[in-house]
Amino acid sequence: MRLSDATSAQLPADIARPAYDRTAVRRGVVHLGIGAFHRAHQAAIFEAALAAGDLRWGITAVSLRSAGVRDQLAPQDGLYTLLVRDGAGERAQIMGAVGQVLVAPEDPAAVVAALAHPDTHLVTLTITEKGYKLDRAKGTLLADDADVAHDVAGLAAPRTAPGFLVAGLAARRAAGLPPFTVLSCDNLPHNGALLRAAVLEMARAHDADLAEWIAEQGAFPASMVDRIVPATTPDDIAALATRLGVEDQAMVKTEPFLQWVVEDRFCGPRPDFAALGVQLTADVAPWEDAKLRLLNGAHSSIAYLGGLMGDAFVHQFVAREEGRAFVERLWDQAAATLNPPPGLDIPAYRTALMARFANPALQHRTRQIAMDGSQKLPQRLLAPLAAGGGDALALGVAAWIRWQSGQTDTGETFAVDDPLADRLAVAARSDDPVTATLALLGVEVEPAIRDAIAAHLTNLERSGADGAIRTLLKGT
Repeated sequence: MRLSDATSAQLPADIARPAYDRTAVRRGVVHLGIGAFHRAHQAAIFEAALAAGDLRWGITAVSLRSAGVRDQLAPQDGLYTLLVRDGAGERAQIMGAVGQVLVAPEDPAAVVAALAHPDTHLVTLTITEKGYKLDRAKGTLLADDADVAHDVAGLAAPRTAPGFLVAGLAARRAAGLPPFTVLSCDNLPHNGALLRAAVLEMARAHDADLAEWIAEQGAFPASMVDRIVPATTPDDIAALATRLGVEDQAMVKTEPFLQWVVEDRFCGPRPDFAALGVQLTADVAPWEDAKLRLLNGAHSSIAYLGGLMGDAFVHQFVAREEGRAFVERLWDQAAATLNPPPGLDIPAYRTALMARFANPALQHRTRQIAMDGSQKLPQRLLAPLAAGGGDALALGVAAWIRWQSGQTDTGETFAVDDPLADRLAVAARSDDPVTATLALLGVEVEPAIRDAIAAHLTNLERSGADGAIRTLLKGT
């Protein structure tokens, strides 16, 4: 029995399910990057809009790479279970906002058509930092990327997110339709401005008038998103099947906390975001910095230090006195570099973060967080370190460099999951691994910071992550 067949009668009474008419829903959202995070975060907001009676905000979801999520959702008519877990238990809800999943490499024209549809008002993205195809040092598209070169040469069958956006916007302009609002939901500082620059660069490569039209009439608000969404495991699917009486291959699990801060800059219709719990603001940057440097910076440090020690999950790291003390020290140093916006209570935020980290029901894997470190470290750890942060931040960076060896402190080997993995491994084995590794990121640091990272790296190699943390804390 499929999940879609079970929603009418067979599901347990305590399972929430769509009460609106799914056949009446219009797809006002196209989402690029239909992974677990979107299904647990933005899709939950659009689901709430539909449940409140505004049926304009169904989702056409797009995978820019593989067909995996489409193949999970299609047999279930787009339905999936959102499982919210905390220490007190779990709550399950069947989500109906996703109406269709397209796989871009299979049918790029269908993606462009969805972007150009008159019902589309909002395009959201969770494509990870590497999906933007940006030269981080220059803020421009990657000149040597094969997919970027393909889209610069022609947009008959785009391959990149900027390429699809430009093709969709060009089709709208040709049809006499206004542009859509493009809303990045990835952990990139100034994500709206970066995405706008990438789209305008791609547009100018094809049509200067189109680029001017996008610049004048389009909108690329910045946003900050926050919700911990661990990877789903076969055990999760089996446990939910026992509860539901039907298997859901597309289920996602998450925590109760959800935050979405959006710059109030749109060029067309939008949901009543404020009524749905989304915070609209004139300036996302201070919220973004706080989240990147406190939550994400701590997460990355935990991933590499905990991973080296053999911690499979975040809650195991903070369950130890030394682990929790390290995180608090890192937060002290990162918080000193922030300019908190009105309404953000940093001490209360830290308390809430620690409770989230300590939630054993989430089973948030350190190796999931450790992925794509080269794309994440500049904004999570190196930016606050350059802004005056201290030794805990430097140890987090050193642990990331140590991670490139592909071996834990106990000798277990693993594959480093990073787009620069091969080059990072060579740099980490060089005579000056700190300078060589940071050079791959296009990052230069002051000599004192470089030396501090190098000293921690030496200690990690000699004493392991546990010993390096203890040495750090003794120096308090």
